[in-house]
Amino acid sequence: MDLLLLLLTLIILSETTLLAVKTRSKPLITSHQKRKIYIDTSVLMDPRFLAVAQTGFIGDDLIVPRSVIHELQLIADGKDHDKRTRARAGLDTVRELERITFFDLTIYSDALDRTPVDNRLLELAKANRGFILTNDFNLKKVAATEQIEVLSLSELALALRNEYLPGERARVKVVATGSNAGQGVAYLKDGTMVVIDHGKSHLGQEVEVEFIRLNQTAAGTMMFARLARSRKPRRKSA
Repeated sequence: MDLLLLLLTLIILSETTLLAVKTRSKPLITSHQKRKIYIDTSVLMDPRFLAVAQTGFIGDDLIVPRSVIHELQLIADGKDHDKRTRARAGLDTVRELERITFFDLTIYSDALDRTPVDNRLLELAKANRGFILTNDFNLKKVAATEQIEVLSLSELALALRNEYLPGERARVKVVATGSNAGQGVAYLKDGTMVVIDHGKSHLGQEVEVEFIRLNQTAAGTMMFARLARSRKPRRKSA
């Protein structure tokens, strides 16, 4: 009898241990922790948004109110050619978002009344503790007064902007030779490779360069530059 009780105790302990291990192995992030992000018209009309969504960086619950789609339809039927083209592209974006598996997209059936779309987004986000994804500067300011969190696609683009653009200058150290004759190679602080025409002769030296062009691919960013000419001093006016 004592042996049977001992065996039962060991079985119960092993099952309890296995259950504890399985519980600890579960991911800490659950679907209940996902943010609810309400998307406005300006973002759907921005072609950059679909490109970002397709990369898999977005994993939150995206919500497009029916009033936003209705506004896109009105713009698509309007007289302004540029806005009409962008609105039609925005409607196509909604269909493409439904095919992406990285997140859940919901078309929310809100009332199509005379409530301005911006006000409706503010109401929905506030009632559901959600975020608003927008490029609209004024909507962002109003949301701040309502203590509603806002995500800005334009601010994301600005954060990812290259530190230097063609025509600008910087001082860099030539650390290697390039693949073509006479080229030198340097690196910016963010790790961007800079290929410098006629930079080989300055190997190991710090030089001022002027950026010519930028080559940006999925593999990374590379900039091409040339040795900067010394600026001529301005003549003093008599």
